[in-house]
Amino acid sequence: MPPLREPGAHPEAEFPQYAGAYRLEALLGSGGMGVVHLARSASGMQLAVKVVHAPYAADPEFRARFRQEVAAARRVSGAFTAPVVDADPEAGRPWMATLYVPGPTLAEQVKRNGPLSPAALRRLTAGLAEALRDIHRAGVIHRDLKPSNVLLTDGGPKVIDFGISRPYDSDLRTETGKLIGSPPYMAPEQFQRPREVGPPVDVFALGAVIVHAATGRGPFDSDSPYIVAYQVVHDQPDLGGVPEELAPLVARCLAKDPAERPTPDEVMEALLPPSYEADAFVPAQRRRPAVAVVVGATAPDGEREGAEEDTHVRAAPEAGRRRLPRTRLVVAAALLLLVAGAGAGAYAVWGGGGGGRADVGRTGPGTEGRAGAGKAGGAVAPWRTALRTGGGGGTPVCASAGARGALYCSVAGTGTVRIDPADGRVLWSAPSASSREVRAPVVSGPVVLSAGPDGRLRALDPVKGTAVRETALPARPGAAFPAGDALLTVAENGTVTALDGASGATRWKKPLVGHVRPDFALYDPDSGLAYAFEHTPSGTATLVTAVDAASGRAAWQRQVDGVLTPVATAGAGELVLTAMDENSDTAELVRYAPATGASARIALPFALDGPQVAMAGEVAYLLARGGSLLAVDTGAAGAKAELWRLETGVGRASAPVLGEGGRLYFSAADGRLLAVDTERGALVGQTRARLSGGKLAYASDLPAPVTAGRLVVGSAPDGSVFAVDGADPGGW
Repeated sequence: MPPLREPGAHPEAEFPQYAGAYRLEALLGSGGMGVVHLARSASGMQLAVKVVHAPYAADPEFRARFRQEVAAARRVSGAFTAPVVDADPEAGRPWMATLYVPGPTLAEQVKRNGPLSPAALRRLTAGLAEALRDIHRAGVIHRDLKPSNVLLTDGGPKVIDFGISRPYDSDLRTETGKLIGSPPYMAPEQFQRPREVGPPVDVFALGAVIVHAATGRGPFDSDSPYIVAYQVVHDQPDLGGVPEELAPLVARCLAKDPAERPTPDEVMEALLPPSYEADAFVPAQRRRPAVAVVVGATAPDGEREGAEEDTHVRAAPEAGRRRLPRTRLVVAAALLLLVAGAGAGAYAVWGGGGGGRADVGRTGPGTEGRAGAGKAGGAVAPWRTALRTGGGGGTPVCASAGARGALYCSVAGTGTVRIDPADGRVLWSAPSASSREVRAPVVSGPVVLSAGPDGRLRALDPVKGTAVRETALPARPGAAFPAGDALLTVAENGTVTALDGASGATRWKKPLVGHVRPDFALYDPDSGLAYAFEHTPSGTATLVTAVDAASGRAAWQRQVDGVLTPVATAGAGELVLTAMDENSDTAELVRYAPATGASARIALPFALDGPQVAMAGEVAYLLARGGSLLAVDTGAAGAKAELWRLETGVGRASAPVLGEGGRLYFSAADGRLLAVDTERGALVGQTRARLSGGKLAYASDLPAPVTAGRLVVGSAPDGSVFAVDGADPGGW
């Protein structure tokens, strides 16, 4: 759905230009509780920012509900919803930013084009059942599933608007006498016992939504919401026009008794086999032309021997395949769940960062498969350290001081700690009461830097953990970009300030010529250059500037066509950038040579959703949010550029990290750490899931693992940090 530009004065004209750090660019829509604007993140991602109407911002009860909406949206943020990027429910005008999802709502689609075809109805039913399965797994009940809250995309339906949803364990109850929901899609118990509703209300709404998609009307239809409410409680649904093969399943969803309704998993099972092609969802392996599927269940930790490719599913690429659809096929999802091992869920959130208790503990020897120090072959001893205890809270984010240096981690609600990478012992802890998002510590010379959401930079003694100083950042909170031994900040007026990481003193301060509001995305330690970028107002080109981090001098500047983001450097000082298409997916890589001004474009075999990139020599490894992994030779062109592709089965993935032995590591939202052999494009190991109280925890940015020699350190939503031997992923 394209953004609606404001033609003139608007009732919400008093809104500020920013919500937090995000400039509000265009009006997307307005509802009873707030206005939704189009905005962009620092990396150029399009966002939908919901800003609350002024009268409700002053209402304590509404603020409580908005906080609950933010919490619910964060808990379920992932493959089947619009992921939450940022939020501030405590602001003067509360706001929440989610990823902008292009595409019409189901209500708009039916109104414009009429009822869906039987095949499209099956896909919609399966997609919504998958969405509800993951929403319920996260401990949330939506309570307002309806056609206007379903976005249709080429990757499947997305469920939005958690304004009246609540967690199972929520203390915020529906007040007596208040009807909350949309009557045509509400279950009988929502009218009769609103305080006792559970997940089956969403299944009832699913049935009503499918009837609307099939007929253009609901199963209970009247101009009066009171008559609709009576029909929902007492009458049988009108299923005329629903395809015969779907009608029995829809009728079960619309059962009056919640106990008689199927679960989302049972809905998906009833739709097997799917009515669309399964092979399009199976990843392809370019190096092996014959179709081959190798499936083997992962044994419990410590019991696997010689499993070379027991979790790799692959098939030969097909001509004309341009996109890799995301997580809509039930058969493929079930297959990936089978091979992913115990606790490996193919669901997603948008990672941890909430509050937690300030308890710091360590798991003793013998737990979590801790090995003795005398393992043969120089193997490292695995360990696990709990930085937060209890349910809720955030996922720790860590940084290493080198192959033999210490490990520094921060976690919301706890603070910053130093960990001995040899055995996981906590050497010191610098507490912080902040429950807001935290960033990984930065090791800068003689200090460890920790940036908080309050806009201040704490410098800690790396040996004792005591505070050395605090520095006020001359920019928005959390905006310090590490560039060698300097920190670069960009103020709202576009002025760049370089702070000395060791002393906190200002090294230089100047605007970047040609830029209005640049962002830094990449630092190259070999050249000392930091790369700033800014998309043109037209959205057709990107201005890129290479800045010497030590002096502030611009080494070069170039405007390149397309919506680009710098992601890596290649040989001879060349820059590699990702290029977004009209759907905000990454469809190309661009390789720019500043010495000659030449640029080469490498078309990807299919578009990827928000991939993060790791680079080794000429090869770029692109890992999409939904777990699709693609290896591309940036020095090649056309079909030869693709080396291999792999569907990892991860619903939400961190940035990939390269380690020893040609292995690629990344984390999943459920706390798993996974390893891929980059030579063969094979998944060669993964740890078990580590959930927070059995549920996924929220993180605005899923932390990437940290490598230190053979040691690979991951962090999990249960508040723990753990280490494994990177040379032995088969034994994880």
